[in-house]
Amino acid sequence: MLHDADCLFCKIVQGAIPSEKVYEDEEILAFKDIHPAAPIHLLIIPKKHIPMLELAEPSDVPLLGRMMELAPKLAKEQGCKSGKEGGFKVMVHNGADGGQEVYHLHLHVLGGPRPWKK
Repeated sequence: MLHDADCLFCKIVQGAIPSEKVYEDEEILAFKDIHPAAPIHLLIIPKKHIPMLELAEPSDVPLLGRMMELAPKLAKEQGCKSGKEGGFKVMVHNGADGGQEVYHLHLHVLGGPRPWKK
């Protein structure tokens, strides 16, 4: 399934719900989280509807790799310092026990000056 009509993130991909985009290409969209848990809080999503990480298929591996490769680039562009003194966190929630609230696979990229420790 490429899109789910009831999915919040699919609606963002289709432009039905606005977002503060920081990156977009044919397969991936990245935007600022509307309820940031850190000074820098981005969401990186595939445009293809993949409900959860555990439901990704072998054919999705290149897409997932590109998402992970994009995370440090976008973190730096948005103001995260690089190296040992800087850094950022990447999180993926999977299922209710994993804290997933929107069932469309997404990476959280969090960074910036602490004390947002979580």
